[in-house]
Amino acid sequence: MVLDFGGQYAHLIANRIRRLGVYAEVRDPASSVLEVRHAKGFILSGGPASVYGENAPAFNEQILGLGRPVLGICYGHQLLMHVLGGQVLQGKTHEFGVAELSIQSNPLFEGLRESERVWMSHADSVQELPQGFKCIGSTRDCAGAAVHHPGKNFFGLQFHPEVTHTENGMKILENFLRVCACKHEWGIPGYLDKKIQEIRVQVGGKKVFLLASGGVDSTVCLALLNRAVGSENVKALHIDNGFMRAHESERVIEALHQQGFSNFVHEDASGYFLEKTHGLIDPEEKRKAIGNAFIEVQQRALSDLRLNGDEWVLGQGTIYPDTIESGRTRHAKVIKTHHNRVQAVQELIAQGKVIEPLDELYKDEVRALGLELGLPLNVVQRHPFPGPGLAVRVLCSNGQEPGVPREVQDRVNALAMDKGFTAVILPLKSVGVQGDNRTYQHVAVLKGKGSWKELEALSTRITNEVREINRVAWLVKGIVTPRTVHALLSKKRLGVARNADALVGQNLHAFALYDSVWQFPVVLAPLECGQGEAVILRPVNSTEAMTARFAELPMEFVEKVSTALMGLEGVGAVLYDVTHKPPGTIEWE
Repeated sequence: MVLDFGGQYAHLIANRIRRLGVYAEVRDPASSVLEVRHAKGFILSGGPASVYGENAPAFNEQILGLGRPVLGICYGHQLLMHVLGGQVLQGKTHEFGVAELSIQSNPLFEGLRESERVWMSHADSVQELPQGFKCIGSTRDCAGAAVHHPGKNFFGLQFHPEVTHTENGMKILENFLRVCACKHEWGIPGYLDKKIQEIRVQVGGKKVFLLASGGVDSTVCLALLNRAVGSENVKALHIDNGFMRAHESERVIEALHQQGFSNFVHEDASGYFLEKTHGLIDPEEKRKAIGNAFIEVQQRALSDLRLNGDEWVLGQGTIYPDTIESGRTRHAKVIKTHHNRVQAVQELIAQGKVIEPLDELYKDEVRALGLELGLPLNVVQRHPFPGPGLAVRVLCSNGQEPGVPREVQDRVNALAMDKGFTAVILPLKSVGVQGDNRTYQHVAVLKGKGSWKELEALSTRITNEVREINRVAWLVKGIVTPRTVHALLSKKRLGVARNADALVGQNLHAFALYDSVWQFPVVLAPLECGQGEAVILRPVNSTEAMTARFAELPMEFVEKVSTALMGLEGVGAVLYDVTHKPPGTIEWE
């Protein structure tokens, strides 16, 4: 059982355990002993609070007396140390990103090297271990990065073994499962059978009206609903919101027909969505306006199709990262409100009028489920694309965003110059996640030449040491000034972003790089750049969207794409985002 203290990765831990073939549940840390006594072991998740803070989540410490193995991760590690008599304080150095872990021989680290690459995301640190614990791993900035109580089989890890960027994290979790004597009996085929039965019970005698973007999630959701209740009881609506990629709606309709789906309709509502987002600058306001517009168009479509709203429930291809970043769990912080978690949707959920068959799954599991349902590989391996589309990739500004204090600029510049770069701090801010908290901070732009390794190291150092910065980008071509221009969502700006996105996509295929990148957002930023705005390249690699690494693409590709982008009308500079997640989210807003 994973006890959820509000960490962005709580369900990701369960995902990883399930991937190892062991069934895992996520439970409230205040659960009674009676509710959790059948667990083979417990994992205490990360979380945004401090264990010594007034807002620390409630924890039933009697769970530790059940005699089961316990693994604390990040906040969970600190909590374990805190309640058992250790000391946790705010750390002098925050760690967000890659770190080198030196380890000692231990059952948790069986089969690992003496030095391992791990992923950190924390501000507080354990300063003193409780009695009976010994240190089994350390990093340069964290002496007690891994601890063990041999007598109780209690383990604590300051780093995150569940994320893909802890290179042998799965091996660590597998070793813990071995300590717990767990059986490897869980898998997607069994989950599919169970979910079909759940859908039939939840839908009852009603029908499902599904919003289908045509992406992986909604397509798998449509196939699953068709399998569960029959295509005659499912109607899918594809809405062109005007924020789609070039020719996206046409491709979606063609792809759905090719897969044999006939129970869907299409509506062009691009003008309506542009009207609803007119004049909006704040990212959260844009997301909420778009989410509400989806519901309004859906309700209008029900009426136009003469479908009785009382006989239908709303279907959504929501997956778990959408819900956790919207702060669904009791202790989780809102990172960004997804369009399928606006107030109108929440009200429908409360009324029992929404079904989301995939909301416990991550992207990799959704893809596996799609294959199990018979969908072809080229459909389930499509790059993710956000529901609000280009609307959240075209950043808006009133042209009056204040800059950062001089001392922040000087600190970042000193770090940059130490590695042969110079830096500019943008007045624009982007959303990030650091230590399970949402951040909305400035972006540092690096000017100069360097390798991907050098850029990664400098990006990590800046975001670790300068709290006012949560994202770093590298200037590839053009000139960027620390000034914004007044720019709102408009057909013209959306056209620039659409052309830039199409150009990048064409080159990805031309260089045979499409399958080597998990997602490639192309962002338009309202910065003063001479003859146009800044285009930001954000290629990342991930499996589940909760963590990501910026993709280190060949410089030949970067050179060709950036040169071509500079030739587009409305483009004055090209940047390359060199930030991992954490501390920066995949999307900029």
